[in-house]
Amino acid sequence: MKRRTLDIMFSVGGVGLAALLLVLGLVMTSNANFAKNYTHDQLSAQKIVFKQKDALTAEEAKSSCLVKYAGQQLTTGKQAECYANDFIALHLSEQGKDTPYAGMTYAELGTPQTALRNQVAAAKKANDPNVATLQKSLDDITTQRSTTLNGETLRGLLLTSFGFSVFGDKGAQVATIAYIVAALLALLSLAGFWHAFRTPVTVAVGEPEHVVPAEPVGARLAGV
Repeated sequence: MKRRTLDIMFSVGGVGLAALLLVLGLVMTSNANFAKNYTHDQLSAQKIVFKQKDALTAEEAKSSCLVKYAGQQLTTGKQAECYANDFIALHLSEQGKDTPYAGMTYAELGTPQTALRNQVAAAKKANDPNVATLQKSLDDITTQRSTTLNGETLRGLLLTSFGFSVFGDKGAQVATIAYIVAALLALLSLAGFWHAFRTPVTVAVGEPEHVVPAEPVGARLAGV
């Protein structure tokens, strides 16, 4: 095979791969922009605003991101992660403080709530004087469980938005890599074309160099 032909084949292949990577980069950029814009629009619609810095409690002020985003509207995935993990999770952990049910999740609260409900029913049936106390405990845990459900639901939705935004960030990174590699392949292909048209048409791949045969020793001595 002629060297020029081989150079042209590799160069054309490089151009083709560069084009594919360019298309991949454009697709990933489009996906990244969609994820970013969609996350922004959905979070903005919730109209969640971080507390002002001077309004943060001592526990809230320990969070660097709550301090960083103080007073801002929640519109990005990173802000959603902060609000979910450092604000909502903190207040959920304080639910039922000074009770045996402190910090319990919605699922965990189901067991003691059911037990209290049965105790109230039994106390009413037996005309137990402690009915009022038991009823108050049931009302408290029911309120706690309802609040916990709302908090966990919002926290889950915010973290889902954060996860969706991360996919967008990864897509942007892939697009950047695709553009860089496509540019390198395009440059190498141009170099290949340049080399191909500088190489004589007659040069073949792996063609051995022409070596002038050595003059026999006897002939050299005879000529002396």
